[in-house]
Amino acid sequence: MQLNHVNFIGSFDSENNCPKTGLPEYAFIGRSNVGKSSLINMITGRKSVAKVSSTPGKTQMLNFFEIDTAWYLVDLPGYGYAKISKTKREKWRKMIQRYLETRSSLACTFLLIDSRIPLQKNDLEFAQFLGESRIPFVIVFTKIDKVKGSDPNVNIESIKTEFLNYWETLPQCFVTSSEKKIGREELLEFIAKINANI
Repeated sequence: MQLNHVNFIGSFDSENNCPKTGLPEYAFIGRSNVGKSSLINMITGRKSVAKVSSTPGKTQMLNFFEIDTAWYLVDLPGYGYAKISKTKREKWRKMIQRYLETRSSLACTFLLIDSRIPLQKNDLEFAQFLGESRIPFVIVFTKIDKVKGSDPNVNIESIKTEFLNYWETLPQCFVTSSEKKIGREELLEFIAKINANI
């Protein structure tokens, strides 16, 4: 799928200041350094839509990108490790929570999880928050090309099994690689199907 127009609308420090056009929004969030910026660049087909950095905590606000005047891609700050004060970390948490819980135009949240490592406590806790808050979300496994071993899906299955200790069923899951462009079409088709039914 070709995206023709990707426009940065702005960075906002609260849900109240975000655009009020009513276009469906798709939020991307994950643990710091999960590869969110690279994935967003891969999805949009642009090299520098989102700033890629080896330093966790680069994204600090609610960043809106308008896609073909049809929907918004929303880049949320990562959770977990970041070299910031506890005060700022709590401010981010409240900003993210309010956006996710109150934003009426939020169509789906994409929870990014690193496919290379065991399920992290903060990933599980964030998924629990989304589920308990009845916020629609899917799981996106990142960096599948970086998984060591002959079968890259082994660790993903282990993560799913761990989730099922707490969940009866899992939301829809996608496997991606920003470098290899794996999963791009599947994610865009998923978004297109939701848009078609709104």
